[in-house]
Amino acid sequence: MFDQARDELTTLRDLLRFAVSRFNEAQLFFGHGCDNAWDEAAYLLLHTLHLPLDRLEPFLDARLTRDERTEVLRLVGRRIDERLPVAYLTHEAWLGEYRFYVDPRVIVPRSFIAELLREHLTPWVDDPGRVSSVLDLCTGSACLAILAAHAFPAAVVDAVDVSPDALAVAHRNVADYGLGDRVRLIEGDLFARLKNRRYDLIIANPPYVKASSMATLPDEYRREPALALASGEDGLDLTRAILAGARRHLKAGGLLIVEIGHNREQLEASFPTTPFTWLDTSAGDQYVFLLPRDELP
Repeated sequence: MFDQARDELTTLRDLLRFAVSRFNEAQLFFGHGCDNAWDEAAYLLLHTLHLPLDRLEPFLDARLTRDERTEVLRLVGRRIDERLPVAYLTHEAWLGEYRFYVDPRVIVPRSFIAELLREHLTPWVDDPGRVSSVLDLCTGSACLAILAAHAFPAAVVDAVDVSPDALAVAHRNVADYGLGDRVRLIEGDLFARLKNRRYDLIIANPPYVKASSMATLPDEYRREPALALASGEDGLDLTRAILAGARRHLKAGGLLIVEIGHNREQLEASFPTTPFTWLDTSAGDQYVFLLPRDELP
C-alpha cells in the first residue's frame, strides 16, 4: 500500500488524506500534543517538509518530489507500526510557543503547570521579579525549568531528575535556550542532593500513574519511560514524598505547586486536614494544587 501511495499520490493534499485514513484505520491513540488524526497528520507532514507549522492551506496542492513522498510515508509508517508518539519522530514538542527537543529518553512534555507559568503564577506571585530561586522536581526534558526561568527572570532554577538519560536531554534543551548560567541540572532523587537549599517556589510534575492504569496504558504511552509515569499502587508515591520534604526546602512564604493527574480525590482522602488550593487550568481545577509553606502537612 505504501509503495503504491508513493507512486500514485503526488500533492500534499493527497498525502495528508492518505495519512489521516491510515491513522484512523490503525486506531492510533492521540495524547501527545494532538487529539485527532487530522491535526497529527498535518503536523507530521508540515514538519517533515520543512514548512511553517501554522500554514497548511497555501501548500495543499503543491506537488512533492519522490524523495519527499518517500520520507513522509516512512514516518507515517513508523507512527503506525511502532505506535511511537509523533514527538519522537520529529524530535520536538511544544508547550505554547516554546519548542523542546525530545526523544524516548524522556516523556513527551505536557503539563498544566506550563499554562500557569506563562501567567507568572498570577495572583499567587505578586512580583515575578522578586522570585530569586525555583526548584523543579522530576524535570525530565527541563521544559518546566526553562519556562520558569523565562517567567521569573531574576531566578536561578535547580532542576532535579533521578534519570541520567533524561538529564542528557535536559542539558540539550537548556543549552538551546542559552540558560546554562541560570538552570542548574542535578541528578538525584527529589530532595536528596539539595542539602539545605531553600527556594521561593517548588514546582513538580512527578510520575502519577497508578498501578492499575499502568497495566492498561495505550501503546503510545508505553513507548515513554515507565520511570517517568508510574508512582505506586495509587499513583501518589512521589507526591507523598514531595509533600514530606517540601517544607524544609521552602523559604518563608514559599509556594509548592504539584500536578497530580486524576488523583485529586485520592490525595484529599490521604491528607484530609491539608487545605489544598486547586488551580484553574484549561482542563479544570482538579489537576494542579498549590500549598504555601505554612500549610504543608
